Amino acid sequence: MNDTLYTAATLVLPMIFAIVFHEVSHGYAARALGDGTPQERGRLSLNPLRHVDPFGTIILPGILKLSGLPVFGWAKPVPVNYGRLRSPKRDMALVAAAGPASNIVLALLSAITLGLLVRMADLQSGAPGAGVQFVADNLQNFLLINLFLALFNLLPLPPFDGSRILRGVLPMGGVRVLDRIEPIGIPLFFAVFVILPWLVPGLHIVDRIILPPVGWLLDHFVALASWIAGADPA
Repeated sequence: MNDTLYTAATLVLPMIFAIVFHEVSHGYAARALGDGTPQERGRLSLNPLRHVDPFGTIILPGILKLSGLPVFGWAKPVPVNYGRLRSPKRDMALVAAAGPASNIVLALLSAITLGLLVRMADLQSGAPGAGVQFVADNLQNFLLINLFLALFNLLPLPPFDGSRILRGVLPMGGVRVLDRIEPIGIPLFFAVFVILPWLVPGLHIVDRIILPPVGWLLDHFVALASWIAGADPA
């Protein structure tokens, strides 16, 4: 298989599953806390088509990739009715936290599965079958994508999950500040994370903010996978 096609094949499925589970987790958390809106709108489905935002999921990442800029995007947000939650301020934070939490859990499961696969298939021998190697590469990408998605969404900037979590713990003065930022959240994000790095390439804002904690977590999850596989984590 062509290297580019192989790389795409081992990235697309992990990306889709990570995003879909992230969004569905928001929906299940909302339902558990009293809001049935996600279920009523058919957003508790694992069907990716129900969560795709044509611009945020397809067009924007493609444009950014072709432009050599940091690639990011979003799925169609799961609708949550603030007023139907039993304790709206607290529960909205819990609904927001469910998305990144699901990605951390998926990263943990992928590390465990990868370790078991290595142990059973003896990938360390250097001669795994093509199918086994394909599964291993998907699991490795799934691990990394879930960690990145979890931490990226914890940015405390509207409309990311981090800002929703922050609203649940801040006093009303802080909530009002977030309310004022909300209308300009996406333009502000574009300015800081896309336009500014394009104007000043040496800034590497995403590399400085997101990648260090992702790398720290990745090291620990890889160590877990290596321990399960029976290899020396070092």
